[in-house]
Amino acid sequence: MAFYIVSVFRNSLLLISASAIFAQTPDADRIKALERQLAQQQRTLRDWAGLLRYGSDNTELPVVAPGEDRAVFFGDQITEFWGREQNSFPSDKHWLNRGLAGQTTDQMLVRFRQDVISLKPKVVVILGGLNDIAGLHGFATEEMVMDNLMSMTALAQASGIRVVLASVTPVCDCFQKGGRRRWQERISEVNELIKKYCAGSGAVYLDYYTAMIQDSKLKDNNLKREMTADGVVPNDAGYGVMAQLAEKAVAEALRTGAEALKK
Repeated sequence: MAFYIVSVFRNSLLLISASAIFAQTPDADRIKALERQLAQQQRTLRDWAGLLRYGSDNTELPVVAPGEDRAVFFGDQITEFWGREQNSFPSDKHWLNRGLAGQTTDQMLVRFRQDVISLKPKVVVILGGLNDIAGLHGFATEEMVMDNLMSMTALAQASGIRVVLASVTPVCDCFQKGGRRRWQERISEVNELIKKYCAGSGAVYLDYYTAMIQDSKLKDNNLKREMTADGVVPNDAGYGVMAQLAEKAVAEALRTGAEALKK
């Protein structure tokens, strides 16, 4: 009975998605668009947490060399798309990108052991929560997002990995009316929770948000138009700002970790 209900639900989703596609795309593109949608839904059904995305890449990584300050950047599309433009993801610093587009923090938590702990980094930079706020997989409260981030932090620290928790990046309706303004208050609330948690947990707070909004003095919390091409994902300029801030945060995490070992 349960299998039947799941099957009916899945088929209903496919029909709804198909109807939306047929209504919005030209005739010549309908089949290809439907195939892409079906493939995406099938992947989600088979691998909800995205464990297959980096599974083989992880097994091919070399063993961490003595003195190597490996850092894993872990997150959603903001992390995964870092490097798709001219400003490539910095690989000369032993940084590994383990972002996965479309993921919420509960999905990130499931793959945390595989895509972070097993890689034995000295530092993990965690950036997540935007898709939770957007309701991508259903409604999630700010506290639910924070619980997942806290769980990832606890797992990392128990494995001797220093943690950098990044603020959720801002958004804007810069290019089209997408209703993103209603996300902004919740983004600010999540960031306040992250900052407060970092102050008492030993994690380093990485504040992308303040550097990427229009004007903090005027309380304009829109993502700067020149830092994005779609109002959500940073462009080359946005990632350039993030890289500078991330480098400082990773250095701080390494420094505090070294000081803790001396005590």
